[in-house]
Amino acid sequence: MDSGTRRHATRQRLYDAAVALIAEQGFSATTVEEIAERAGVAKGTVYYNFESKTGLFEALLRHGVEQLTSSLERAADDAARRGADLGETVDAMVRAGLVFVDRCPAFTQLYVAELWRTNRAWQPTLAAVRLRVVAAVERALRGADPGGAGAGDDVPLTASALVGMVLTTALDWKVFQPERSLDEVHGALSLLLRGRIGGSGRPG
Repeated sequence: MDSGTRRHATRQRLYDAAVALIAEQGFSATTVEEIAERAGVAKGTVYYNFESKTGLFEALLRHGVEQLTSSLERAADDAARRGADLGETVDAMVRAGLVFVDRCPAFTQLYVAELWRTNRAWQPTLAAVRLRVVAAVERALRGADPGGAGAGDDVPLTASALVGMVLTTALDWKVFQPERSLDEVHGALSLLLRGRIGGSGRPG
């Protein structure tokens, strides 16, 4: 294993440890020592990779949102290669978002919670990473619907609403309805997005 691969693996262990501890007890209560111990590394390793606990958390936010964004972009690209229409493209991105939250619920909970805390030192980082994921959805909407009729008049707001809906619904699922399967949650959101709630409740 070369040095680059080792450093990547170490950073991933630190991300995993930090997100688990901060989700359990909060950012302020979590110490660098605890993060290092949970990751199975020396305390100095944390400072070798990140200048501070805040720096680690900001890097964690960027890393997690990059993974989410990549998942959404891959789903949109796959839909485009299949010649999918707007509805099918959105549906594919919704499922990709749900899969991400199912895999990374603690990170998603942290990310969503921190979005509303405007007094944090990492607020500029949060604003930047939020813009990245919303912009990815916006690009996919425009690509699947060049005329703009299907996505509505305000594509940026539509993209923001889609991201917020998926993340919030997925967290509600993981916390309050964990007995439901991913397919069930995806199916319910698909119906909602296609405007088919009400009546028989069945897709046409």
